[in-house]
Amino acid sequence: MPASQLTLKQFMLRAEVLKLYRSMLRVTYRINDIKQRKSLQQWIRTDFDNNKHHTDEEAIRMMLSKGKLSLRELEQAVGLVQ
Repeated sequence: MPASQLTLKQFMLRAEVLKLYRSMLRVTYRINDIKQRKSLQQWIRTDFDNNKHHTDEEAIRMMLSKGKLSLRELEQAVGLVQ
């Protein structure tokens, strides 16, 4: 659905997904090994790209919950590497 036709709920979910995506990419910049950083960034992009077709709000909320958990785990793992 084009961004101009989103309901308020869909707009808010979209904003939350974009925030999660940016946060995950920001965490990768703490990785010193460029090869690992690029690999992780590509994995994140692919994962979000593979799920962008979902329109069911409940499914998106579930994926957001899992994504936030993954973000916390990623932050912990990157913190341990440094």
